[in-house]
Order: sequence, then C-alpha cells, then structure tokens
Amino acid sequence: MLRMIRNPLDSLIPERKKTSKRLKEKIREALSSVLPISLVVLVLGLFLVPIQLDTMGLFLLGACLLIVGMGLFTLGADMAMLPMGSHIGARLANKRNLRFLVIVAFALGTLITMAEPDLTVLANQIQGVPNWVLIATVSVGVGIFLVAALLRILFQWKLAYILLGLYGLVFLLGALIKPEFVPMAFDAGGVTTGPMTVPFILSLGVGVANVRGGRSARDDSFGLVALGSVGPVLAVMIISLFFPHLTNVPKETAQTAAATTQELLAVYRQGMPAYFLEVLLALAPIVVLFSAFQFLSLHLPRHEIKRLTVGLVYTYLGLVLFLTGVNIGFLPMGEYLGKQLGSGPLKWLLLPLGMLLGYLAVKAEPAVHVLNEQVEQVTSGAISKKVMLRTLSLGVSVSVGLAMTRVLTGLSIWYFLAPGYAAALILTFVTDPIFTAIAFDSGGVASGPMTAAFMLPLFMGACGAMGGNILEDAFGIVAMVAMTPLIAIEALGVVYRLKNRGKKAAPVPAAADDEIIDV
Repeated sequence: MLRMIRNPLDSLIPERKKTSKRLKEKIREALSSVLPISLVVLVLGLFLVPIQLDTMGLFLLGACLLIVGMGLFTLGADMAMLPMGSHIGARLANKRNLRFLVIVAFALGTLITMAEPDLTVLANQIQGVPNWVLIATVSVGVGIFLVAALLRILFQWKLAYILLGLYGLVFLLGALIKPEFVPMAFDAGGVTTGPMTVPFILSLGVGVANVRGGRSARDDSFGLVALGSVGPVLAVMIISLFFPHLTNVPKETAQTAAATTQELLAVYRQGMPAYFLEVLLALAPIVVLFSAFQFLSLHLPRHEIKRLTVGLVYTYLGLVLFLTGVNIGFLPMGEYLGKQLGSGPLKWLLLPLGMLLGYLAVKAEPAVHVLNEQVEQVTSGAISKKVMLRTLSLGVSVSVGLAMTRVLTGLSIWYFLAPGYAAALILTFVTDPIFTAIAFDSGGVASGPMTAAFMLPLFMGACGAMGGNILEDAFGIVAMVAMTPLIAIEALGVVYRLKNRGKKAAPVPAAADDEIIDV
C-alpha cells in the first residue's frame, strides 16, 4: 500500500530533476550571452569613459537580472508558449472555418502587440504622437497581417511574391511621407516582434502548417513574424498623414541617483512592480485564448496543463526580471555612454564600439534563442542554433555599423534601406523558400528589447551630443538591425544550396550529421 501511495509522488521527481537541469542549462546559456556585453561596458567604464558609480551599479545589477530572467523565460517558452501556440494553430486549421480563423487571428495579433513591452519603449521615446494612438494603430496593423500570414499558409501563397508587393508599397508610401517618419515606421516594424509575441506566433505558424501538411509544410512554418512586421510600418506611415509634426527632442530618460547598495536595490524595488503589471497584461490575452480553446475543444490531460502552467510562471517571472534589468540598468547606461562618447574626443570609437555591442547585444535577445531553437527543431537540426546565432550576430554588427555611420554623417536612411531591402528581395528568388521565411522572421526577432532599450538610447545620446537630428539620424537603428539579418540568412541559404548541389534530397532535409550547416 505504501508503495502504491509513493509511486505517483515518486514519478514527479524525474520530471522536476529534468526541469531543474534544463533551467541550469538555460541560465548558463544566458550567462554566456549577457556576460560579454557587460564586460565591454565595464572595460569602457574602467579605462575610457568616466561612468558614475550609481549608473554602473544599476547596470551590473541589471545584468544579473538579465541572466536569470533570460534563463527562466527561454525555459518557460519551451514548456508553455511554444506548445500553446502550436495547439491553437493546429485547432484553428482543423476547424476549417475561415471566418473563425480570421477573427481569432486578428484579435490575437492586436491584443498581444498592444501589450508588447518593446512597443511601449518605442512610444515613450517619441513626442508628437500620443502613445495610445501609436500603440493602437500598430497593433491593428499586426493583427491584419497575422491574418494574412495564416491565410498564406492555408492557401499556399508564395511568400516571396507577397513580400515583394508589400515592400514595394512600403517604399512607395515612404517616398511620400515626411522624412522623420520613415525611421520611426521601420523601427515600429522591428519592436513589435518582441519576446512575448515571437514564441507564440512562431509556434502558431508551425501548428497551422503541420495540419495543412504537404511538401511545403516545413517552409510554411516560418513567415508569420515576417508579415507581422510589415503591418506596423504601414500603420505608422498612415499615422503620419494625421500627425504631420514631430518634435526633434525625444523624451529624456530619468536619471536616478543611488549612492549605496540599499539605494540601488530600492531603485529596482520601486521600478519592478510596473513590469509585473506590464508582463501580466501581455500574457493575459494568450492565457485567456488558450483557456477558451482548452475548455471548448482541446481538452488536454491534466498533467500537460500542469506543465503548461509551470511554464507560464517561468515565462512571466523571467520576462519581468529581464525587462526590469534592461529598462532600469541598461537603458540609462546606453544613453550615458552615447552622450559621453559623442561629446568627447573619442567620437571615432562610436563606430567600432557600436559594431562590437551590436554583435554581442543580439545574443542577449531572448526571442533570438527561441527562434534559433525553433529553426533547429523544424529543420531536424539541418540548420543549427550555433550557425543561426553567428549569422545573426554578424548581420546585426554590420547593421549597427551602418546605423552609426548615419549618425556620424547625417546620410538619409534611404541610402541604406533601399539597396538593403532590394538585395533581400532579390535573394528570395535565389535561395530556398525556408531560408526566405526564416530570414524575414529573423529580422523582426533580432530587434528586441536590447535594441530598443540599450542600443537606441546609445544612438540617441551620441546623436544629441553631436547636435544631430535625433528623429532622422538616431531613430532607424531598429530598422537597420531588422534589415541586415535578412541578407545574412538568405546568403546562408545560397551557401547551403551550393553545398548540396546535385543531391536529390529536399532543400532542407531531416538532419544527418554530415548535413548540418555549421561554420
């Protein structure tokens, strides 16, 4: 009898041990991602730029929160966000009710984006457009294009042709609106695909594609983030018709003085409740929708619901810690470094430093790790996480270098976006379809909270210190970060095609050890 009583309890122990082991692995990954950029800033403060002790203290404490937060978040995404999105996507496709799919997808895309923390960060940096107008319009844009992305999977529309038409429209409208709105529009497209949106939308596409089936199911698993990123760009361009005037000086970041350890901790204690609420609001639409699906049609077993619940708790706590660390610790440090370097004799350091920070910052984007794992899973390991991360890092490094060139020279963003997107769109007809979808998804994923709350303030501080036009020159970094990964990943696809020329296997086969892309 005692054995019968103990067995059910004992069966939970291996699962707990497995979860604990995975959490340690995730935190180690987060440490290897966040530590390099923290060391670079620390070296700057010790040898080149005089950084106040309170600012450095907030930054280092923020780095600790980033490490723990990213570890919890990525584990939670694996346990909850990805399975939930996949279940809902499969159910939407199984119902074969087009009207139902359209309504649910539009509501889901709009509500999740409205609560996306990255979008709030961007809106807070802009004067001239009310926050609620910008957030609501951009969210509706994402909702509309999420519907379009799911319809593309169901009706097998070719992604390359859709992207060609949409970006043609984007560039046409961009030529008609005022110059200061162009960087902001492209930035909005990047920040809406943040850590909360990406895992769920990615898995939603996988679920729909798997039910749709067919030879192209693997290719169709990606592309939702790509199309979802276009909606905000068009939405902001439409806003520009009604709010034609933007002020040239964005809102200043509040500087917090903290002379002791207790005061540093007090700053975080005072700021953290806002992020508890922010992340709760961001998670609520997903939880409510999944609960409705579970009650009405999914009927998942109790043990799986418990696992999803634990995963949601990890996701929630992880994102709260991550956003607290980024916004309280990294944001003021980015702005301070930009001002100090831009106003002193070390202006020449902005370009190489920006490229180095860009290379390292993308490794600290939580959604990047989620995308890389999803790519490795869907391609059965044919595209490895390591090569995805390396390719994205190189692409973002180049994009930050180009963006800093704009700050230093005042060149129009069109000189970079027009040839960049033209090259990316041309490559869609050269590389395999799955690389096109992954590439355009990667562009949105790479421009997350680290870009919006660390790199953007760095650029704003440097641009303001040098007397530049912040709206036209500093804004646009998110757009640049979202652009170069497209070219990098598609170029990777061309390399893959050349390596496998003459083989009869599918473009991205189930992975054998000798077929894994690695460089």
